[in-house]
Amino acid sequence: MAAFPRSAPCWVDAQLPDLEAGKRFYGGLFGWTFRAGDAAWGAYAEALSDGKLVAALAAKQDGRMPTAWGVYFATDDIVATVALIRQEGGQVITEPVRAGRAGVLGQAADPGGAVFGLWQAGDRSGFEKQNEPGSFCWTEVYTRQKGRVDAFYEKVFGFLGTDLGESGTDHGEPGTGDGDADNGDTGGGDTAESGSAESGSGGAGASEPGVDFRMWSPEGTEPGPATAIGGRSVITDAFPAEMPSYFLVYFAVADCDAAAETAVGLGGRVSAPPFDIPYGRMAVLHDDQGAEFAVLQPPVS
Repeated sequence: MAAFPRSAPCWVDAQLPDLEAGKRFYGGLFGWTFRAGDAAWGAYAEALSDGKLVAALAAKQDGRMPTAWGVYFATDDIVATVALIRQEGGQVITEPVRAGRAGVLGQAADPGGAVFGLWQAGDRSGFEKQNEPGSFCWTEVYTRQKGRVDAFYEKVFGFLGTDLGESGTDHGEPGTGDGDADNGDTGGGDTAESGSAESGSGGAGASEPGVDFRMWSPEGTEPGPATAIGGRSVITDAFPAEMPSYFLVYFAVADCDAAAETAVGLGGRVSAPPFDIPYGRMAVLHDDQGAEFAVLQPPVS
């Protein structure tokens, strides 16, 4: 079974108040089908696209938990990664816990407070499909503490940063290199034109003037759009001080405008209407329970 490179995004899940409502929404939007997850983990459904694992939906076990999508990064030594997170100013929320034979998971927050997951693969590596319609294609963290956060991810995950506007960053499509390859056999601003109306600034490395955005490439690669697996944007002063740092998860779609329309028809809402960026056409949406995510239509080759 193919494994994900160290620090690559390898899984996403959504914590929702109503699991069955979530299945109806995402089944209608992305055409996902579902199967029950391990009962030991509570109400949990694995999502499949064309029969391949792409995500999971879980019923929140505590109503105080946020209704949100979360991303997991691959690690080959979760204990060492957790120790490094603490050393670099992060917070460990969930200590490493074994998920049966599938692997070991943990949850942490960066120095700015954005929460992410860790996954050390056992029998399951993560996505069986990505970068295709109906599957994960990108993620980025939104923060007010870019200096601390940049240093944190570069130390903990070995990310190599490329700031927007550096040579070669305004062209090409991100996430087409080693860190974002299809793993086949793996298991389990203020206007729309300037980015998400609710997400601070930028989106998928959008090259709008003045956008403070850094792309992340895995260690051992040549930094730049071709190898990028995610990025960091900044929550600007235009947004309420109480707005927390967070990760935005992107799903690939064949038609961004149609996806936004469908989401509204299913009871969701659009927070950033479809707009063009150098890497295609995107929109930021909320499902019918409030979880935020983005959709991205790649450019026509």
